[in-house]
Amino acid sequence: MTAPVPVLADLAVGQEVARREVTVDRARLVRYAGASGDFNPIHWNDRVATAVGLPGVIAHGMWTMGAASSVVVDWAGDPGAVVDYQVRFTRPVPVPDPGAATVEVVATVGALDVEAGTVRVDLTVTVDGARVLGKAQAIVRVA
Repeated sequence: MTAPVPVLADLAVGQEVARREVTVDRARLVRYAGASGDFNPIHWNDRVATAVGLPGVIAHGMWTMGAASSVVVDWAGDPGAVVDYQVRFTRPVPVPDPGAATVEVVATVGALDVEAGTVRVDLTVTVDGARVLGKAQAIVRVA
């Protein structure tokens, strides 16, 4: 079942519109590396990751960005409704082995543009309470 398309008149600045936890483990990193072509060893080799000053293997930044955007896409009901999406990478997402990291994404209405028929969705993206993406915002065309 697909979610109903958001209606501009039903939205208010500050309103939470979506929330999700997304987990990432080492197996997902390997699959993502294969799909993206990003085989940087910091995403699969603890020795290399720690040698360059990281806490260990980290998730791909683009995976994190994509995981966060999927929350907005699901809320919008149509990937084509997302007309702009930008983030700043603020902190890496360490992925333990064994285990997984949990990325929490909270989407709230940041601004409404009645003339354009769009809403700016602000995303708070955290791992263990620390922001991993900053100024994460999507512009979504709504009904």
